[in-house]
Amino acid sequence: MSVLSPRRSIREAVFDSVLFYHGKIQHGKGRRPFAGIGEAGGFSGIEEGDELGIWGEEEGTMELVQLGAERTKNILILMSDTGGGHRASAEAIRDAFRLEFGDEYKVFVKDVCKEHAGWPLNNMDRSYKFMVKHVRLWKVAFHGTSPRWVHCFYLAALASFYAKKVEIGIKKYKPDIIISVHPLMQHIPLWVLKWQNLQKRVVFTTVITDLNTCHPTWFHADVNRCYCPSEEVAKRAAVDGLQPSQIRVFGLPIRPTFCRAIISKDNLRVELEMEPKLPAVLLMGGGEGMGPVKKTAMALGESLYNESEGKAFGQLVVICGRNQSLRSTLQSFLWKIPVKIMGFETQMEKWMGACDCIITKAGPGTIAEALIRGLPIILNDFIPGQEVGNIPYVVDNGAGVFCGSSKETAKLVARWFCSDLIELKKMSECALNLAQPEAVFNIVKDIHELAQELGPMSKISHTMTSSFTYGS
Repeated sequence: MSVLSPRRSIREAVFDSVLFYHGKIQHGKGRRPFAGIGEAGGFSGIEEGDELGIWGEEEGTMELVQLGAERTKNILILMSDTGGGHRASAEAIRDAFRLEFGDEYKVFVKDVCKEHAGWPLNNMDRSYKFMVKHVRLWKVAFHGTSPRWVHCFYLAALASFYAKKVEIGIKKYKPDIIISVHPLMQHIPLWVLKWQNLQKRVVFTTVITDLNTCHPTWFHADVNRCYCPSEEVAKRAAVDGLQPSQIRVFGLPIRPTFCRAIISKDNLRVELEMEPKLPAVLLMGGGEGMGPVKKTAMALGESLYNESEGKAFGQLVVICGRNQSLRSTLQSFLWKIPVKIMGFETQMEKWMGACDCIITKAGPGTIAEALIRGLPIILNDFIPGQEVGNIPYVVDNGAGVFCGSSKETAKLVARWFCSDLIELKKMSECALNLAQPEAVFNIVKDIHELAQELGPMSKISHTMTSSFTYGS
């Protein structure tokens, strides 16, 4: 009589995989796309005869649908509020699916790590904000975790503690498609899919939300698709082991409202209660109101006012984001020029459409939106690491400039508004040429095609197995 060995836990499998990966690196036999993948593409610690996993229904229930019948597919978009760009991209993808495919898909935007895992995964948003405020700390964290052996061991260790909890979070939505818009939302969910033998039934895609420079954790060789916002990112994906069939370059996903025809600038200024005839500059510091927003606003207040004539020749819109202290300070100031001081805005397409240029830190989402609106861009700040490459992306393509001095920035805007309209127009044309307004629609259409390719087998598998559960 043969005795079956007990099935190993996820934690045991991960630790075995870490040792396997470490041995591979030490002996120079090559690198693995993710610590945890064993020989022949299987998982170290999972035996050949292990039970197939599935997204189980509630205990005692059975999904009664016709074999192969059409059903609403579930899409789970994994994100984290480490900066505003990840949520914005997730919501853009969600809205594009609704516009393109209606009720064919049910889309959930979730941070399953925050909801189900423990520290540090459930505290990433706070940790990120703290480190970005202490910029040297963030720089060390970004570059220190870039080597593959560092982040693979780190993520495998986290998976050993939290993979089961993340699995519970994912199973709540029974996704047919999983979309990651965060660099740390690939590894553990892909581990879960492999552990449950669902990697061939669930489409997994990554949408990179960093425009040019990005952390290596974005690139995972087991995804069905990796959507890159630029050719530079696509080259890095290829160097990091992704195949040409996995890589698509469509651009950064921007809210569909930016892709539609908008009201004319004159009508927008009336709607937003701005001065109808004065040229306008939009000043931003991202969702958190970061960077030299206050100094730049004060400098613009002086440079856009003609002392000899006693009148303004430009107007200013300041978006303070969630920075209430900044908003209160600017609102209390006595301005010589027309100024609008706003908080966190959800209709940025209107404010951008009403302005003639923009001053912002080098955030990818804001840059992509400004390009779609044809706004010349003055970059005045950046986060070390992921935003460094955004500066040459804008400057080298003629869509804007970088200026670290608030006074020089204000002088440049004054020159544009007074005498250098030709340069302003030329930059606007370059911005429009660089824009990719259809990116989000191209992404969702390609994901839909992937789901269609896997559709028949996925439907049969889901229908036949949806009432079963697996052993742990």
